[in-house]
Amino acid sequence: MKTWGVIWPAAGQVEIEERELPEPGLGEVLLEAERTLISPGTERAFLLNLPNTSGRYPQRPGYNFAGKVVALGPQVEGFSPGQRVVAAAPHAAHALVRAAQVCPTPEGVLTESAVFFNMGTIALQGVRRARIELGEGVAVVGQGLVGLLALKLSRLQGGAPLIAVDPVESRLAQSKQCGADLALTPQQAQELVELPPVVIEATGAPEPINNAFQLARPGGRVVLLASTRGETQVNFYRDVHRKGLTVLGAHNSARPGLESHQGVWTWMDDCKAVLRLMELGRLGVEDLITHRVRAREAARAYGLLKEWDPSLLGVVLEWK
Repeated sequence: MKTWGVIWPAAGQVEIEERELPEPGLGEVLLEAERTLISPGTERAFLLNLPNTSGRYPQRPGYNFAGKVVALGPQVEGFSPGQRVVAAAPHAAHALVRAAQVCPTPEGVLTESAVFFNMGTIALQGVRRARIELGEGVAVVGQGLVGLLALKLSRLQGGAPLIAVDPVESRLAQSKQCGADLALTPQQAQELVELPPVVIEATGAPEPINNAFQLARPGGRVVLLASTRGETQVNFYRDVHRKGLTVLGAHNSARPGLESHQGVWTWMDDCKAVLRLMELGRLGVEDLITHRVRAREAARAYGLLKEWDPSLLGVVLEWK
């Protein structure tokens, strides 16, 4: 069948391509998109060929896809045509996905909310690794999309007080709306008298990692949630070793493949957990949508991303 989607033929270039898609094969599901969500930090980094990206082009970006099942390949069970689902599939009108990577969307969750599922799982696995106990202070450094989701999930986990740290006033205002008890610039955070035992670094920039180490209480935990685009020079003796910090890497790929265990769940289990929290009304994401763009105009959305306007958070591409 013929379909279309977003392609990056070279660094910094965004186009719409028409292409053929085969029928679903063994264990595959054919999906039709309704909404996809741009992952701001990761997609900007790969589009512009920043450090710690592949540098390979062409690329078909995206991993936040919400839509419906169109057809099933042989030996696929548990899905039916017309069923609403989400999947880690690219920005395209249709996608072929292994059934094991498709998650049903609960009836009570709007598609425009469900499309945040994967950004939610990324933030959730970082919060899980932090092992936040009820009443522990938590600082989230960086209030972009992942940082705000980490803030919301830390609140559900019982973090108190919740401290949002970002240099941009508009993002700090958003943090307060998302439940932050304190919203501070990095300079203001340096003046804190009582340091938090948990710090989640969610900027994706090299230097704030040092800020996160300095912000954490002696004996605290620092979770490196964002994918850092560059190298960080760290005085490990002063900032980590002598303070007795525990540093936890939290890349989304560092998960068990088959079975969840305490503090580390599989991608599918976290996906279901995020959607369940949405269904129960405990995790709202509608306030994180700042732009809605028709999918054929995706180049315009990526133009906004390249400018790195701090007011840009959730950019939803509309396919229907």
